[in-house]
Amino acid sequence: MGGCDDHARRPPSLPWTVRVQLAALALAHRRDGSVRRLLFSLGDLKSGTTSRPGASGSGVRSADVTIDASRGLWARVFSPSPAADADADAEPAPVPIVVYFHGGGFVLFSAASRPYDAFCRRLCRDLHAVVVSVNYRLAPEHRFPAAYDDGVAALRYLDANADSLPEAHVPVDLSSCFLAGDSAGGNITHHVAQRWAASSPAANLHVAGAVLIQPFFGGEERTEAEVALDRVSALSVAATDHYWREFLPEGATRDHEAARVCGEGVELADAFPPAMVVVGGFDLLKDWQARYVEALRGKGKPVRVVEYPDAVHGFHAFPELADSGKFVEEMKLFVQEHSSTKHQACLGI
Repeated sequence: MGGCDDHARRPPSLPWTVRVQLAALALAHRRDGSVRRLLFSLGDLKSGTTSRPGASGSGVRSADVTIDASRGLWARVFSPSPAADADADAEPAPVPIVVYFHGGGFVLFSAASRPYDAFCRRLCRDLHAVVVSVNYRLAPEHRFPAAYDDGVAALRYLDANADSLPEAHVPVDLSSCFLAGDSAGGNITHHVAQRWAASSPAANLHVAGAVLIQPFFGGEERTEAEVALDRVSALSVAATDHYWREFLPEGATRDHEAARVCGEGVELADAFPPAMVVVGGFDLLKDWQARYVEALRGKGKPVRVVEYPDAVHGFHAFPELADSGKFVEEMKLFVQEHSSTKHQACLGI
């Protein structure tokens, strides 16, 4: 993974459409990292669901489903159309299911936010998988461990209701369930995978892999990347510190188990799934991600590292960036590699 010399490189030149969106996100934060909530809410445009596959131009249907009304927990389900070469009279082959956790420092965005609706729709189409984007509860109203509890609740819901997901016109293979998320969602992906693996539930749902896109980990010390890349893009050290203060239990430090997932004393279940960790060269979190990879490998866990030297934090959500397309292809390969054999043929293996 990238070393200290990488910090001296000039930031990449980004398309103006990306620069505008990153600048708007930066503007929604004060210098101390706190969020101007009204300003952010005005810019956080939402997408509706699509019941007709042609309506979005992607061949993907979507619908919202309530997981737990008592805690306001719901998810958006994206379902691909049957394969173009599928026999109309034959039962469609089961497809993998991807459970997605959006980013936003545990405090921002939702499953309906336009960038996440569009990204999950894209994953659904390109991976030919059912994607379930979890609208977990946000901090500071709902601190640790609410987001993790909601992630596990979503898996339990799917284990019991996979055959009746709305707008799912293809069957899902619960033995090929993948957890994925970016930034704070990558953090949630790790903790939900760990909880599911450690609890050894008597369930049909099997977590076959975890995809962590620039996951949000941390600690009290400052890494070289945090010092060198502060404010290079929309993400700043002040903002990350604010997110941790909002999410962690009051009075906790960034060395809390939710943030610091590497080092001595960190538990990792024997059944923790194979992981794919995505790292950007201009992401100030990349040193924590490198330590996470070392921790996984130190425990003997299979992990694939995918690095994009010119990628800023959140690059995956911008389809106009070449690295975003490369990442989706890498994720497709990962899903193909770790899916059950009964439907690998339909994935192109």
